[in-house]
Parts: sequence; structure tokens; C-alpha cells
Amino acid sequence: MLLSRVEDAGLNASAPPQQRWLDGWLLRYSPGKAKRARCINALAVGRLPLEDKLRQAQALFTEAGLPAVVRITPFTQPPGLEAWLAERGWTVLDDTRVMVCSRLHPGEPAALPAGTCWAPLDAAAYAQAVGDLRGSPPEQRLAHAQRLAASPVPYRGYAIRCVDDGALLACGQFVREHELVGLYDVHTHPQARGKGLATAVCKRLLASAASEGAVVAYLQVDAANDAARRIYQRLGFADGYAYHYRLAP
Repeated sequence: MLLSRVEDAGLNASAPPQQRWLDGWLLRYSPGKAKRARCINALAVGRLPLEDKLRQAQALFTEAGLPAVVRITPFTQPPGLEAWLAERGWTVLDDTRVMVCSRLHPGEPAALPAGTCWAPLDAAAYAQAVGDLRGSPPEQRLAHAQRLAASPVPYRGYAIRCVDDGALLACGQFVREHELVGLYDVHTHPQARGKGLATAVCKRLLASAASEGAVVAYLQVDAANDAARRIYQRLGFADGYAYHYRLAP
């Protein structure tokens, strides 16, 4: 039950302006970087034959100039969809873990290193900051900003900056939905890694959310990102479930 609610919260937190329903499938076709905002979420069995429904979905993605990608989770419907796609040559992408911490408690935020400060970032500034760290092209930054600004569950982004020159060292966002809080887009500048900044960002976001009533936290991380997963494990997160994508041949 908890993991199902976490999945719902993650869907709410990743909703782009560009989405529509197709017979039980939630089609998202944002031009941004995040695959969760440009994929097919098969949430209900529906009534159309799979071949017909998939053909219609692929036509929409072609019109949007995007590859057709299906997100596969433990909640995907019908349960045999992945095997059906595999038989038709759809390949696996991006093995991801949803990690969950179910024992948040309000507390003092983590101390910041000397010479740094904690600064809020609005949607446009956050998308730009993350785009700088990722090296994202302008269209992806714009799509990210639009998704954050239009989210049905408000995001709040923060950064650790250098006091002297204002340089951004690390950043992160949280989105709270009742007692659930999700951490998103936690990044550290390459030259500032290894100094505990990502841990400080996460602790501060979690403390803030817990002070508002959040008791369960979740996040999504690449299964192969061992460094990030170790940080999250030290913060009390454990694997809840896995998901990946299937890409059209």
C-alpha cells in the first residue's frame, strides 16, 4: 500500500504540461531530459487491443518528435505488458530504484561548510542551475522550468552557494504531498564533490519537510549510481521497488 502511494506521489510530482490519457495509459511527451516526463505510463488495462493502443501512442510521440518509451513498474497494467513488448523488440533502458525512508523526524538542519550559504531558487532559476550542472541544451532547460512551474504539487528548490562569489556548489528540491515528500534533482558541482554537500542538501530538505508534517520520504536514483545510493542509505533510505523503460525498436 505504501509503495503504491509513493508511485502515485511520484507521478504527481513529475507531471508535465504535455500529457493526455489514452484508454488507461498516461502519455507524457515533454521535450525535457527527465524520461518520467516523456514516457507511456500503463496504469490501467483499458479496453482497446494492445496493438491499436500502442500504434496510437507511438503516433503521438512521433508527432512530438520523441522516441516512444514505456515505463515498466510493479504496478504496470496489464501485468504481461513487458513480455509482450520484449517479444516485439522493445529494449530495456535505465534501471532505476525508488528508495524510501519511512521514519522522518523533525530536527535541526545540517550545518553548512564555512563560507557557504543556503539560498532558495524559483522554478526558472532551478532549471537553469541544474541545466548548467548537466550541460543541458536550452530546450531541455525550458521544458524543465515549465514542468516545475506547472506542477500540481509545488516544488521548492534550494542551493548551497559560495558566499564570496555566489557560485552554486550543490542543489536539491523537495515536493511534499501530505505526509509524503520526494527529493528530486540533487546535484553537486563536479569541483565540489566529496565534501558532504549532497548529504547536507538532503538533510536540510528532509528536515524542512518533516517540520511541515512529512513522515515518509522517497527518491528515484539510477541503480548503478553507487555513490548516490550510499549517501541515501546513510540517510535511512532503502530500496522500495525498481522500474525501467522499454524503448521502441
